[in-house]
Amino acid sequence: MELECLPYGVGHADEGVCLLVRMGPYRILLDCGLEDISSLVSERNLPLPADLVLCTHAHPDHARGLLALHQAYPKLPIYGTEVTTQLLPLNWPDVEPAEKLFFCQALPWRSPVEFRSGLGAQLYPAGHLPGGAAILLTYTAPHRTYSLLYTGDCFLSNSRLVDGLPLEELRGLGPDVLILEGSYGTARYPHRRNQENQLAERINQAIAQRRCVLLPTSALGLGQEMLMLLRSHHHFTGRDMDIWVDGAVATGCDAYLELLPQLPTSVQNFARHQPLFWDERVRPRVRRLSPEQRNSIGKSPCIVITDDTADLSEFCQPDTGPWLVLMPEHPGQPLVNHQPLTLHAQPPTSITVETYLLAQHCDGPATTQLIHNLRPQHVIFVHGSPNYLADLTNLDELRNRYQLHLPAAGTLVELPIGETFMQPEVADTHYEGELTEQGTVVTITFPEAIAADPRWPHFADTGLVEARWQGEELVLRGLSQRELLSQASERDVPVDIECCGNCRHYRGQRCWNQASPLFGFKVTSDGYCPVFEPVQSPPPAQAEHDDDE
Repeated sequence: MELECLPYGVGHADEGVCLLVRMGPYRILLDCGLEDISSLVSERNLPLPADLVLCTHAHPDHARGLLALHQAYPKLPIYGTEVTTQLLPLNWPDVEPAEKLFFCQALPWRSPVEFRSGLGAQLYPAGHLPGGAAILLTYTAPHRTYSLLYTGDCFLSNSRLVDGLPLEELRGLGPDVLILEGSYGTARYPHRRNQENQLAERINQAIAQRRCVLLPTSALGLGQEMLMLLRSHHHFTGRDMDIWVDGAVATGCDAYLELLPQLPTSVQNFARHQPLFWDERVRPRVRRLSPEQRNSIGKSPCIVITDDTADLSEFCQPDTGPWLVLMPEHPGQPLVNHQPLTLHAQPPTSITVETYLLAQHCDGPATTQLIHNLRPQHVIFVHGSPNYLADLTNLDELRNRYQLHLPAAGTLVELPIGETFMQPEVADTHYEGELTEQGTVVTITFPEAIAADPRWPHFADTGLVEARWQGEELVLRGLSQRELLSQASERDVPVDIECCGNCRHYRGQRCWNQASPLFGFKVTSDGYCPVFEPVQSPPPAQAEHDDDE
């Protein structure tokens, strides 16, 4: 057996990602996001747990165990891209001196590097985060060459500060094994730019309502992307307001400034005309927030970007706000519960908590597109909710073409190449229910297993669903609290005006009238089309009066 994969962590929850790959006589460790590396240290009493380590990017769930691993095995070589080597120290802000943290050796983009006789690697941009790499490993045996591609966290679309994975460069590569993240499962999401516009619109609406907006985010990636969105979106350009950046997010901004020559050309062009982040002259003003200032802001509308681990009550003080707290969604994972939002100060400040999605990973269609373009023999899914990953392994379009694996931590995956393979059975995700018609009411009953799925609380948090026909199938969709609140706020228009907000076909901020030229499009509540139909018909007397006129 020339190829094997032993996962120490597969990123199902907070465990991090750490994969030991064996190619012929060599052992390669892919990422080390473990908080506790004891399983690596005790590995069969070998002098080293691997021949070398490759780190895809600097996020903690892929890199936080590297320092402990380096301290335990100083001679174990650790590699990443040049940008990753510079961002890694941000995972250990309390470790001094900082010079000792630069233990990761830089590898070039797109150039084959040979580590050992017959063992080499080539790095391609993966999107997701500056310096993020997809790693192509090759091992040349006497009778053939084996190849394995590990994507790390990847994203096909361009974001504000990172270019997407160059699919055209990888197309037809045909690795024997593809180790692929499946964070979003089979879910389909709007294009990244649409998500950005929706988020900007919500923040703009809050500021217009004299609210302060608090955005807890990760230190690297999303925080800087958010700041660039707010600086360049038309809703905020030139607006007389303050954007405060706090804690590790601010430190991450400083690190990005050191990496400016490595960022996309569009970002470098932006920086030629105005500072990339810190700017108190051009509106909106971007300012660094010190811990002493946290309880003194918020008396007038502003935007605060802070760490996702911060104590939010330090910002939401009495006599400030009202506050809108926007939490990032991580599909398949529960929302982080910030207990400090329950304030007991007198008088309390008004706090509204909502969520938003700003995708940083491939959704379902992009994941399957990537697989079909690479055409591997084996696909190993890691990184994401087990239910979301199981959805991917249940897709017939994948099961019929590739050998799919969904390992748990500690489960050895053998990867025979060129041998007949019978796809293993997977858990059935289809549920049978009953349909009952009683007069004008239709009741659909599902088994208890539906509610036992971790996704159920998010699907049914309001108790309301929306149904629509899709061909011969009836599709059910849960209505979220955010959507209902949004609908309620958008219907706040005079009832006598013929506009989308008062039309019976206006739901979920979209037009559902098939006779309308706006059908299927997102529209504002004050929009209008020639086939307007009121939510409520006028009373008979009024209708007769209209006919007389």
